[in-house]
Amino acid sequence: MSAIKDWDGYNAAARVQGKELNALHPELVKGFAALNRGAATTQHLDAKTRELIALAVAITTRCDGCIDAHVRKAKAAGATREEMAEALGVSIALNAGAAFTYALHVLDAAGTDAG
Repeated sequence: MSAIKDWDGYNAAARVQGKELNALHPELVKGFAALNRGAATTQHLDAKTRELIALAVAITTRCDGCIDAHVRKAKAAGATREEMAEALGVSIALNAGAAFTYALHVLDAAGTDAG
C-alpha cells in the first residue's frame, strides 16, 4: 500500500516542477542530468541490474521520485516484480544491519558498568 495512489499523476507533476527548476537554475539541472548519464554509462552492469540497485537505494533514501523513475526504468529493462522484491529484500536487510551496527555504537558510547 502506497501513500501515492496515482504514480502517473505524480510523475507528470514532477516533470512540471522539474521544468520550473530548470528555468530557475539550468546549470543545476544540467549537472544533475550529466551525473545521471554518467552513472548509466557502465561497462560491467546491464540496465536491469543498475535499476534493481537504484530501487534498493531508493527505498533506503525514501525518495518517491527515485521510486517512480526507477520502477519505470526497471520494468523497461525487463525486471520482474519478483526480481524487484529480491533487490528490495537486500535493501531491507542492509537497513536492519545498519541499525544493528549503530546499536553497538550506542552500547560502546554508554560504556561499561564494572560495578
